[in-house]
Amino acid sequence: MGIFERKERERQEMHALILETAMKLFLEEGYGNVTIRKIARQIEYSPATVYQYFKDREEIFDALRTMAFTRFYEQIIPLRDVRDPSERLRMGGEAYIDFAINNPKYYDLMFIMRPPLRQEEEGNESPAKKSYELLRQNIQDCIAAHQLRAETDIDTAAFAMWSFIHGATSLLIRQRAGMIPAKDLRSTVDGALNFMLDQFTGERQ
Repeated sequence: MGIFERKERERQEMHALILETAMKLFLEEGYGNVTIRKIARQIEYSPATVYQYFKDREEIFDALRTMAFTRFYEQIIPLRDVRDPSERLRMGGEAYIDFAINNPKYYDLMFIMRPPLRQEEEGNESPAKKSYELLRQNIQDCIAAHQLRAETDIDTAAFAMWSFIHGATSLLIRQRAGMIPAKDLRSTVDGALNFMLDQFTGERQ
C-alpha cells in the first residue's frame, strides 16, 4: 500500500470514528449537551483534529442523519417493483417498522432526537426527501389504479399515513405500549397497519 492509499484509509477511519463517537454521545446525552471538544476528548484527539473533518457539530449531526436516511432509502427502494400500489403501501409500512426495530439508533437520529435549531427544508436530492417522494408517488399510483378516490389530496394522504406509521413505530421501539401484552405487540402493530391501509384503500371507484 502506497503513502497516498494509507493516508486515505486513515482519513476514512478517523471520519468514521468521529461519526460513531458523536452518534453515541448524541444519543446518550442529547444534541444540546454535546460539543466538538467533548467529541474530541472521547476519541483522545484535539478539537482541531475534528475540525479538519467537520466545521461544527451541526455538520456532524447532518452527516449522521443523512447516513441513516440513506440506509432507510436503500431498504425501501426495491419496493418500487411491486406492481400493486396498495400492496406496495403495506410492504412500505412494514419496511418502515422493521427498519426502526433493527436500527433504533438511526431512527432516533431521523425522527426522535430534537434537531439543531437551524433545521432547514430537505433538499430534493436528500435521501429523506427521496424516501418521502416514494410514498407520495405510491399514493398517486393508488389513485391512478382507483384504489383511492380521485379527489384524494396526495400530500394530505401521504402525511396522514406517515404520521400513523411513525406513531405506532415510536410506541413500539420506545416501549410505551405496556397496556398490550409483549407477546402480542408486533402482531397488534401489524394489524393496526393493515386496518389503517384498509381505511385508505378499501373504498374503490
